[in-house]
Amino acid sequence: MIASDTMFDIERTGSSRLTEVDFENLPFGRVFSDHMFVMDFKDGEWQKGKIVPFQNLSLNPATSVIHYGQSIFEGMKAFRGKDQHIFVFRPDRNIKRFNLSAERMCMPKVDPDVFREALSQLLNLDKDWVPPQNDASLYIRPFMFATDEYIGVKPSETYRFMIFTCPVRRYYTGDVKVRVETRYARSVKGGTGFAKAAGNYAGALYPAKLAQEDGYQQLIWTDAVEHKYIEESGTMNIVFRSGNTIFTPPTSETILNGVTRDSVLQLARDWGYNVEERRVEVEEVLHLLKEEKLHEAFGAGTAATIAPISTIGFEGSDYELPPFDGWEFAQKAAAALDGIKKGMVEDTHGWNVRFV
Repeated sequence: MIASDTMFDIERTGSSRLTEVDFENLPFGRVFSDHMFVMDFKDGEWQKGKIVPFQNLSLNPATSVIHYGQSIFEGMKAFRGKDQHIFVFRPDRNIKRFNLSAERMCMPKVDPDVFREALSQLLNLDKDWVPPQNDASLYIRPFMFATDEYIGVKPSETYRFMIFTCPVRRYYTGDVKVRVETRYARSVKGGTGFAKAAGNYAGALYPAKLAQEDGYQQLIWTDAVEHKYIEESGTMNIVFRSGNTIFTPPTSETILNGVTRDSVLQLARDWGYNVEERRVEVEEVLHLLKEEKLHEAFGAGTAATIAPISTIGFEGSDYELPPFDGWEFAQKAAAALDGIKKGMVEDTHGWNVRFV
């Protein structure tokens, strides 16, 4: 592995695109910063990484990832905080999960020190791309894919690790209407549900499309065996509140161990809520809704942070939650996380890391 103090080769762009960007009107995930990090794995070890201008990739038609799907990624965010410093929220958790995904997908791990140094140098080079708006951030996309030029079903012997960034505003602009999925499954026991593998998301597109055609923005995924227990909501973990109790399905082989989820639950404990990580039945949630005892339900993830759920659909019926402006927990948690990420609120857990 490359030592953490090894300097990367840096090729600066000859013409920044920064002046072309309208930071007031940013479509999520479509505007990309000037540079990207690239590092290749071959001959059993990682080669020296480099930072180059953001550009297209050139791939052989037989490149392994295209055919056999060895591809993983992470999602992180950088924020412009107090005194214009650039912070990243809990990056070590993302790096650890990235390597967990790599292991599950039979891919080489990235030295955490190398990962952090690559991120640090990339953010320092493109620091002006971190938006100044309160509801904006610089989304960070680390990913790795197989690069063998070979048609054969086996783990690749070569890989490419990359990081690029893009300025973004909010992922969801309002409440989310979801439907409980009782036919299709996102993940199964023994599968890759706990990893951020690209194939997990590809398999989820069709059932999500069907729900969208019926007027729902996302799904609530259930277990693959009985479709009895709630697992995730779309691409996020799901959290509920009933009275003083915050409850959510436990992370497992089929449920991603979300960084935002973990942070939300810790805040709930800090504030004296009763926190339960347990199996959650669909029928329990429906019962609470009918009795008007389900006070909040929201998705928790990096892209959206907290996405309030306004409606839960099940077998042709819709169940409404109270208006978001009256929620006592999710709004407070969202504000606290936002303040911590920008260095404006005391970070008692050491979550926020200054990079620039």
